[in-house]
Amino acid sequence: MILGMSAGTFTALHVLISLIGIATGLVVLFGLLGNRWLPGWNAVFLWTTILTSVSGFGFPFSLDHLLPSHKVGILSLILLAVALVALYGKRLEGGWRRAYVYTAMIAEYLNVFVLVVQAFLKVPALHALAPNGKEPPFALAQGVVLVLFAWLIHRAAGRFRGAPASAR
Repeated sequence: MILGMSAGTFTALHVLISLIGIATGLVVLFGLLGNRWLPGWNAVFLWTTILTSVSGFGFPFSLDHLLPSHKVGILSLILLAVALVALYGKRLEGGWRRAYVYTAMIAEYLNVFVLVVQAFLKVPALHALAPNGKEPPFALAQGVVLVLFAWLIHRAAGRFRGAPASAR
């Protein structure tokens, strides 16, 4: 039992929240690329991504041996804390606009990174290509995701000029 739920139910809820975070994060990313501020999408993305990272700590782990997924969760929460300060505290003014784009979208990348890891673990055809997660197909998939996100995030940071204060 995890938070009063069976492990299967908790896992399903965690995955659903993660997928919502990833999907809304992609909407936000493409909005930023088009210099469009999407306040509702940003809010859902941020909070579901935070909930994804926090709920990841509901799975068993040991403080003396954190799993890579927990380390990714910690990094994501640090990035999201900066994104929240940039958005709600600093209202995307000055350099905080770029700080928001980079931190929020790197958190999105981390979610997609974990999605690729999970796909190679759970999808039989992908697992057969990289049963240990160290084979070339896995490395190629993660490399493509990394390069694509680096390019998209850099472009979004350059294109997004920020919403007017009244729209925030």
